[in-house]
Amino acid sequence: MEKTVLIETSARHVHVSQADLEILFGEGYELTKKKELSQPGQYACEERVAVVGPKSQFPAVSILGPVRNATQVEISASDARAIGVSAPVRESGDVKGSAGCKIVGPKGEIEISEGVIVAKRHIHMTPEDAEKYGLADKQIVCVKVPSDERELIFGDVVVRVNPNFALAMHIDTDESNAALAKPGTLGIIL
Repeated sequence: MEKTVLIETSARHVHVSQADLEILFGEGYELTKKKELSQPGQYACEERVAVVGPKSQFPAVSILGPVRNATQVEISASDARAIGVSAPVRESGDVKGSAGCKIVGPKGEIEISEGVIVAKRHIHMTPEDAEKYGLADKQIVCVKVPSDERELIFGDVVVRVNPNFALAMHIDTDESNAALAKPGTLGIIL
């Protein structure tokens, strides 16, 4: 059986804590859902913030909801170089000792000392998907991206298993551009 997975491009984005959201947008502020994302319960928001590094900034970065326990910025390696931060490749949530930046909203700004990462490419799947594919949580796999023009194989892809996930592989914009990935691109788990 061929183990296929939908490949989705995850562009730069910010996850915010409620406390930081209120500093950025005002006391009692709640996120405004713009559109649902493929992962259940996750959504893109109308709200945007500036992400500021020592060299440059991105003036309108999307916030993804719902609010999180800690504020985190996920960017590509090219983005990190552009704004002048040294962001490590990490799984989402693993921010200890990572880069910092300033985040500016319409009502205020925050300075995070850590929380800027390049998200490690990963596959979300349910326990049922994992069983069907013979994979386990935290397993590292390779995924082939077939193409007539730029076929490639991504190594170091972490499998993330949770009953609340939907089957999809997430790569950043640098990786997507390298593979010329388009909406609907399917990868093959090797």
